[in-house]
Amino acid sequence: MAHEPDHTRSTESGTPIQPVYGPQDLAGRDPAERLGEPGAYPFTRGVYPTMYTGRPWTMRQYAGFGTAAESNARYQRLIAHGTHGLSVAFDLPTQMGHDSDTPLASGEVGKVGVAIDSVEDMRVLFGGIPLDEVSTSMTINAPAALLLLMYELVGEEQGVPAARLTGTVQNDVLKEYIARGTYIFPPKPSLRLTADIFRYCRTTMPKWNTISISGYHMAEAGATPAQEIAFTLANGIEYVRTAVAAGMEVDDFAPRLSFFFVSRTTILEEVAKFRAARRIWARVMREEFGARDPKSLMLRFHTQTAGVQLTAQQPEVNLVRVAVQGLAAVLGGTQSLHTNSFDEAIALPTDKAARLALRTQQVLAYETDVTATVDPFAGSYAVESLTDAVEEAALGLMRAVEDRGGAVAAIEDGFQKGEIERSAYRIAQETDSGERVVVGVNRFQLDEEEPYEPLRVDPAIEAQQVARLERLRAERDRRAVEASLTELRKAAAGTDNVLAPMKEALRARATVGEVCDALREVWGTYVPADAF
Repeated sequence: MAHEPDHTRSTESGTPIQPVYGPQDLAGRDPAERLGEPGAYPFTRGVYPTMYTGRPWTMRQYAGFGTAAESNARYQRLIAHGTHGLSVAFDLPTQMGHDSDTPLASGEVGKVGVAIDSVEDMRVLFGGIPLDEVSTSMTINAPAALLLLMYELVGEEQGVPAARLTGTVQNDVLKEYIARGTYIFPPKPSLRLTADIFRYCRTTMPKWNTISISGYHMAEAGATPAQEIAFTLANGIEYVRTAVAAGMEVDDFAPRLSFFFVSRTTILEEVAKFRAARRIWARVMREEFGARDPKSLMLRFHTQTAGVQLTAQQPEVNLVRVAVQGLAAVLGGTQSLHTNSFDEAIALPTDKAARLALRTQQVLAYETDVTATVDPFAGSYAVESLTDAVEEAALGLMRAVEDRGGAVAAIEDGFQKGEIERSAYRIAQETDSGERVVVGVNRFQLDEEEPYEPLRVDPAIEAQQVARLERLRAERDRRAVEASLTELRKAAAGTDNVLAPMKEALRARATVGEVCDALREVWGTYVPADAF
């Protein structure tokens, strides 16, 4: 005789998980509308017909620290170990549009990413790396246009036409207002800058993914899977509306949109989340925006394993967590993947840890059978039911955003941020009480942790960067810099695309801080409502 369970577990999004699923859980639902075929609307089963049976996902490694020269050396080693694509981490001053010698940058130069102050740093960062042979993703948002143009300038110096450059710039400033905080300008000019990037890349860099609409950072802040995709897709809708309002045809830019999600250890819900997100986006693009190009309907996404789930206690256990998270991303149909290093909860990854993270992906791709068939969970009563549940929860949150006037209005109202903070508080309570088990933290602890020597960034690099800036300013043509910044201010005050004068300013060796300051003069800076 079967025994009733003592309690019912729930998904991260709050849906009860049934001990047993069966046909009754999918009754009355049209399989053709919910599933379709791989590579066909509504893309629940994946955006490509063959998925990994033809070739595996792009294996990226997110790296960047210290100086451009140090990061370049790490990139060279990653490429030698089999990385297919680079993913660049920038330090906080660069992310906030400040130069390394500003007082605001003190103590932060090169700490959480590489310091980039000018095109000269970018040239060093990609020295010896053929930009026509690698795909590069840059995790940069408010100053995304600057780093994109610097990359293009370095490509020009290598003799690589802009039309041959491939990669992604994150360029998702809306999530900064919700969960991360590295914004510069208010939402309206930030969206104008996003639309300018769309227009510029359409004619100049047609192979470049112009935005990576990100739920990852919301998840790291505490968002549930349903909140992650709901608020990410709501931001995506806002970007599409902005571009359409600026006079662009949806099928001219939508095929270059991409997304960025987290992958947690909860495999079943994560697989369901990815499948639900594809289905929602396909319907939104077809029904709200009238997209006709099938590529406009495809939700293509990069995944990073969940850094927030890694622990400083017993850090080697993170190798297991990352393998499980990576498996969830692959089973969910990601187009590219970054696997975190096991020591990231302690400090920047060591070379050995970064190599092990890459090897994790290679084991998944070449030693398991998950690449042998497309969407292996299709038809699973549990996963199909959970997919429907995540979709329903996400659509409810998206309606709540629309009821407040859309993503920007909801951001200004604090809606998304408040929802995520409540979720984060619940997770913290469950962890503190022991209801949520975290191995090595609240169960299965060691009496004494084993010593671990982390990678440390040399504090001398700040002085080195300041010295580089001093030489740059002494050697460049100051009048050419000032003239180009004046043209940039004129474009920002008007309606012309700001990327053209911005590129000339960067070519003249204007710094990140100088370019962003010119825009600050025209557009102002954003101060959140809850800062008062």
